[in-house]
Amino acid sequence: MSKHKENIHNHINEIANEVYEFILAKEPGYPDRWVSAIDIKNELSLNFVAVPVNNKQYGPKGWLFAIVARILEDEKRVEHRKVGSRSFYRTFA
Repeated sequence: MSKHKENIHNHINEIANEVYEFILAKEPGYPDRWVSAIDIKNELSLNFVAVPVNNKQYGPKGWLFAIVARILEDEKRVEHRKVGSRSFYRTFA
């Protein structure tokens, strides 16, 4: 693996660890420990515009959070629940 690739993946894993710790810390304030994805994205400012400046996108999106949440799911560190159009996460801790 190239050094650049390794560094990028290490940074993404560090982000995932921080998001995991944030969810873990927030769980006591939510029913059955299910933390709203909207609250996670908003409190951590994880909504970004994901297209080049000249392209159209209607507002920032939570793509970075979606990637990190999937990493945490794949690692069996968080579970996901969808209620209507809203998503929630909680740790397996």
